[in-house]
Amino acid sequence: MPNSTKENIQKISNNSSRSIKKLLRQRSLVVAFSLLLTGLGASITSISFKTGIYFINNWRLALLDQFPSIAVLPIFGAIGGAVAGYLIKNIAPAAKGSGVSQIMGFLRHKKVPMNLKVGLVKLISGIIAIGSGFPLGPEGPSVQMGGSVAWQMAKWLKAPTAFKRVIVAAGGGAGIAAVFSAPLGGFVYAIEELLNSARPVVLLLVLITTFIADSSADIIQALGLDPKAGGFDFNLGFLIQKEYDPSVFFLPIDFIYLVLLGIIIGIFAEIYSRYVLFMQNLGKKWYKNKFVLKMSICGLILGSIYSFLPSTFHNLDELQKIIAEQNTSIEIALLAVFVLFITTGLAAASGAPGGLFYPMLTLGGSIGLIMGSWVEIATGHAPSTYIFAGMGAFIAGCSRTPITAMFLAFALTKNLLIMKPVLISCIASFLIARTFNEESIYERQIQIELED
Repeated sequence: MPNSTKENIQKISNNSSRSIKKLLRQRSLVVAFSLLLTGLGASITSISFKTGIYFINNWRLALLDQFPSIAVLPIFGAIGGAVAGYLIKNIAPAAKGSGVSQIMGFLRHKKVPMNLKVGLVKLISGIIAIGSGFPLGPEGPSVQMGGSVAWQMAKWLKAPTAFKRVIVAAGGGAGIAAVFSAPLGGFVYAIEELLNSARPVVLLLVLITTFIADSSADIIQALGLDPKAGGFDFNLGFLIQKEYDPSVFFLPIDFIYLVLLGIIIGIFAEIYSRYVLFMQNLGKKWYKNKFVLKMSICGLILGSIYSFLPSTFHNLDELQKIIAEQNTSIEIALLAVFVLFITTGLAAASGAPGGLFYPMLTLGGSIGLIMGSWVEIATGHAPSTYIFAGMGAFIAGCSRTPITAMFLAFALTKNLLIMKPVLISCIASFLIARTFNEESIYERQIQIELED
């Protein structure tokens, strides 16, 4: 029976590959145009998403300069949650949740609505929710928005099912590439997590789409549509865009420390995954179909929690920055781990349109900063790569994608020397987390987010 199943899977895979090759031969120009539009669409939606969050978040922070946080954050969270929830419930229910599980569900042949309406609602509701203080990231929605654009391209092309699946995965990877300025990260993510395929024709299509998305995102940023521009200059051309520029040195003894870091984070990542899933099940059980009420109450609770925290926690971009640059105390790092652990689970339980990669990076970096300080106290030496290794390891432990995690951590620094130590911790975290459960947090979310 197992051999028969393997033969059937191999047969389907071969047929899919042949149908894609046939489409490329017969309508190569149309396919090329659809890939171009998919990559461009993913970059436009991703940049619009980040830009919208930036402006609403700045409005919220400006109000905090004039009024007490307890008077701003809870109200902002409640209203933002209610508005985002209303849009999702009444226009496109498929726009709720992280976005990654929706794309994965579609690629696993589940009935998941995929169209421009879903992508547009995801864009607007995600901007409102995250900008209002929900501690989530733009990458999950960007994956779904990119996939929605790709699905529309495939529909207009009247492409076969095999090509539709590939281009939707490529659109999802393009969303990752545009958000993180990480074309390789988006490419590997589409292959490693979404498609699980290494067919040359599939690799080529995904690679082209993710690089188009990354390049067009840089150009769009340079036009001034994103306040965080920096990947392209009209006089100098494309530039290396570094989010952080740490001092990196890597010694043989660091292998041991980095493996230990990966083991610890792998255990913590699985605990975190189970907590998030538990909270999502709890929210579903308590509120059932009262989605708007659930979003509003969660926004109110989240705003109330953050109103009692130091001002650094009112802007998660700033929190990640001080962690990555080691410009904070161990106490703040410990508090960041505790707060993000609790609040991101609560935000996910609400069904808010936001991703977990971004808070995972900050969580992993905080653990890396804490562990590095303790190792330095105990031994007199700590690897300079602990923070970024922690970032990658946490994503690897939760998503079960060590190669993608390595490239995302690398994309923050663009320093080739950092790839090896990050990969060591990523693999250690991945192997440890996988001993508890072979499925990633997103594979387990499919059962929660895609059931009515």
